[in-house]
Amino acid sequence: MFSAHAERVDLCLFDARGRRELERITLPEYTDQVWHGYLPEARPGQLYGYRVYGPYDPQRGHRFNHNKLLLDPYAKLLFGQIRWSDVHYGYRIGAPREDLSFDRRDNSSGMPKCVVVDTAFTWGDDRRLQHRWHESIVYELHVRGFTMQNEAVAPAYRGTFAGLGSAPMIEYLSNLGITAVELLPIHAFIDERTLVEKRLRNYWGYNSIGFFAPEQRYMATRDLGEFKTMIKNLHEARIEVILDVVYNHTAEGNERGPTLSFRGIDNKSYYKLPAGSERNTMDYTGCGNSLNLEHPRVLQMVLDSLRYWVQEMHVDGFRFDLATTLARGVNDYSRSSNFLAAIGQDPLLARVKLIAEPWDLGEGGYQVGNFPPGWSEWNDQYRDTVRRFWQGTDGTVGALASRLTGSSEIFAREGRRPRASVNFVTAHDGFTLMDLVSYNEKHNETNIEDNRDGVNHNYSWNCGVEGPTDDPAVRNLRVQQRRNFMTTLLLSQGLPMLLGGDELGNSQRGNNNAYCQDNPVGWVDWHNPEADGDLLNFTRSLIRLRLEHPVFRRPRFFHGKSMPNMQVKDITWMRVDGGEMTAEDWYHGGRRTLGLLLGGDPGDEFVSLLGYPERDDSFLLLLNAHDEVVPYILPKADHRIHWERLIETTWPQPALPARLFRAGEPFDVQPRSMVVLIARDAS
Repeated sequence: MFSAHAERVDLCLFDARGRRELERITLPEYTDQVWHGYLPEARPGQLYGYRVYGPYDPQRGHRFNHNKLLLDPYAKLLFGQIRWSDVHYGYRIGAPREDLSFDRRDNSSGMPKCVVVDTAFTWGDDRRLQHRWHESIVYELHVRGFTMQNEAVAPAYRGTFAGLGSAPMIEYLSNLGITAVELLPIHAFIDERTLVEKRLRNYWGYNSIGFFAPEQRYMATRDLGEFKTMIKNLHEARIEVILDVVYNHTAEGNERGPTLSFRGIDNKSYYKLPAGSERNTMDYTGCGNSLNLEHPRVLQMVLDSLRYWVQEMHVDGFRFDLATTLARGVNDYSRSSNFLAAIGQDPLLARVKLIAEPWDLGEGGYQVGNFPPGWSEWNDQYRDTVRRFWQGTDGTVGALASRLTGSSEIFAREGRRPRASVNFVTAHDGFTLMDLVSYNEKHNETNIEDNRDGVNHNYSWNCGVEGPTDDPAVRNLRVQQRRNFMTTLLLSQGLPMLLGGDELGNSQRGNNNAYCQDNPVGWVDWHNPEADGDLLNFTRSLIRLRLEHPVFRRPRFFHGKSMPNMQVKDITWMRVDGGEMTAEDWYHGGRRTLGLLLGGDPGDEFVSLLGYPERDDSFLLLLNAHDEVVPYILPKADHRIHWERLIETTWPQPALPARLFRAGEPFDVQPRSMVVLIARDAS
């Protein structure tokens, strides 16, 4: 165990139920700031924890208290849940300041215990899939919530890794066309005391306490093989696994928080503390503390954790929560930070999928577009622009054009490609797609925070009625709006990410911050009565269209030029009269329509080497957020003068009656709808 400032470390062994401390062994050696010893009789299943001795001097950043049983930061599995009481705090609750008291009570009876594990597993020929970025479809889901209400999963496996890795779930994801699942945090985490006292739980899991251990509540067994089997089954279906990881803070909170692990091992090393006020913790996360990745041992722990999940658990990549915090130096974000430099030069980690949530709550925390080459980033500007356009907001067409084409003004530098932009309309944090078109306001009363939590600016529109309704006109418009969002997302350049359950009409009843709703509010409803219009099949057909046509997933940005032997540019912005938009057209403040002609250019000079066709079909995308019909004059596309309508979001089914439309003819784009046409020969 690393501790730069400890004076002694005891290993504590417990019985099989974790209730009785059997033996306490002082680690005999201290080398290069690491306390260590050898215990030959330890076997898989052995429960243990640590007690660390040292100064209790909060003013100097030291908070050692050997009366508190501590979790091993490198534990591969935990057993038992925390039972909250005042005894878990290193100081006496109620003291005017925590540095003026010292709590001598033993907290071991209410603490989880670490478990010695057996890592043996037969992987066979399983390995990382390494799908090309621009050929990926990411699907964000919650391990527990995704399967809890699915009757196709055996009851004993619902809400677990075994349930997600079961045949019905894998068949569903495969049929949908998903290439990667992005799992909300599965590292061991703690339910905050304030939530437990409200009879709620931390559902999302952004409250980590162990970076090597999978969360117990997601396990049907106490065997790590369950997680590995899930990975292996998903890989066999050609589906990658990306973990949402939280290395920016821990569950120990601010300086008034409990002593569970890192704080009692070496508070001054593990956490960022303000110079001259080391009694306090620096908080860039809104969760009370920030891990100090400027310390080499803390950085080593994070890198060891990442390598463990890649090498031992075979995951394919990571999405880093509040990644700006990880790349902060003393205060500010830095592209040359220890963390980013270490990842970039690591021969293993530099090759997996790396996705940043490029912001935190500190000063200068918004860093969208400013992560190094090789990284992809959540693009909240895509989310907000697309929402505002389909909400009917004037003045969004110019920004929408950029979002549809990969947000090049944000990402197109240093050789970065469109895949740097992770495009999403909805995610776990915020409204589901159904709620986005059903509510103007958040409804978070069940979080018991007087509806103060969650963002207030959702750019949502309820289509005329707040919440569920039997009005057929409103219901039909909501279905149409959901099709608009799905079509826009899946035919935009960049890396699309869907929120699990959106294609099923899943609702959180207007809650845009369901972090504590481990119940049907937060779980995916597989039998939602609002799932009319068969959005599932519509989404499946869109994914198939994207994967079949490289023009929708170009590896390079558009350049506005024609391919050899083609009469159209790779992209042309169209006016309603069939002409190309001019600079003046972009400044029309009331414009709510946009047309784009995509020439059949795969976007890569090495198309034959990559296995792509030398050219693709040409497509015309017409978007109308007006409340009235907008007639578009259909343009010519290369030598082809006919268009076939593939998708019209007013249509209730993904398959449209076959019909050709001639270039030069008007095509009526219905109110609040989107149309996709493909160029065809007259024959």
